[in-house]
Amino acid sequence: MRYFFHIAYNGHTYSGWQRQPKVNSVQEVIETKLSQIFKTPLTINGCGRTDSGVHASQFFFHADLAQEWDFDLKFRLNKVLPHNIAIFDIIPLEGKPHARFDAVQRKYDYYIHTYKNPFLNQLSSYYEYENLNLNEMKRAVQLLPKYKDYRAFCTAPDKNEHTICNVHDAKLFTTANGDHLRFHIASNRFLGKMIRIITGKLLKIGTGNMSVDEFENLLITLETPGMLEIAHPTGLYLSKVTYPYLNLPLRTEFSGLQQLEWIEV
Repeated sequence: MRYFFHIAYNGHTYSGWQRQPKVNSVQEVIETKLSQIFKTPLTINGCGRTDSGVHASQFFFHADLAQEWDFDLKFRLNKVLPHNIAIFDIIPLEGKPHARFDAVQRKYDYYIHTYKNPFLNQLSSYYEYENLNLNEMKRAVQLLPKYKDYRAFCTAPDKNEHTICNVHDAKLFTTANGDHLRFHIASNRFLGKMIRIITGKLLKIGTGNMSVDEFENLLITLETPGMLEIAHPTGLYLSKVTYPYLNLPLRTEFSGLQQLEWIEV
């Protein structure tokens, strides 16, 4: 039987989701604990490949579990997993649905704070910028759904079959005092470090080191810029994953960031 696991994790201490040799990954930690519980080697498939240090406030993986169990698997798994990984739901699904390939939309949120805050240093990216030009940043964000090819915002575009992304939504939010920013973007797929590259460009626009026209020119010409200025991983969250057959509400409220009063720019 195939099961979808609805989870969240703080990625600060992990080298991303995907299992890799000689590094600590979220996938390897979960596979190890599941295999210990069922006393047989198990492999899981995630809905994406978050980078090192990136978080997920909603994430799914699937696993094929042939063995029956007579215990509370969610409780047992949460008990043996580290504090920075949480299991919310375990959902049996008929057939062979795929956590990665069946996803029709993914949403990400990138959080920035502009003052030194010891309680946010693992949860939001710190950029000590004053008087960011939010109106120009908003103009750039509004361009994103109008274009499909994001070749210029990818670290290795030629490694992809294509660089087309159907961005459904992109918005910029701030708090009343301007101390926090949130960049929200939704698409059917994302390229390697695409969101962090876009965020880096938005910060350049906000500080007056890049114009909106120059930003749009990258979307038009598809030329990869010489300097990518990739934003820190800390503030990035995979925040929502939707399937044709599964659309679960969020289950996390991390560090009060989601509870801030966000105002769309």
